Amino acid sequence: MSIEIKMRKNEPIDRALRRMKKKLERENIIKDVRMKRYAEKPSERKRRKNKVMAFTAMLRRRYAE
Repeated sequence: MSIEIKMRKNEPIDRALRRMKKKLERENIIKDVRMKRYAEKPSERKRRKNKVMAFTAMLRRRYAE
């Protein structure tokens, strides 16, 4: 998996870096790298997913009214 960002003519480096960061964000690469930084036990993964599901369910109940 490789990401290529081609510099445009007379484009500042900071603008090209911003384009690269947005592309990485859209493809969830940064999120995956952060998640895989540490080993996570299956029970912790399940606990984290249940917590997210409970939070989204609470928000849906709150705004369904």
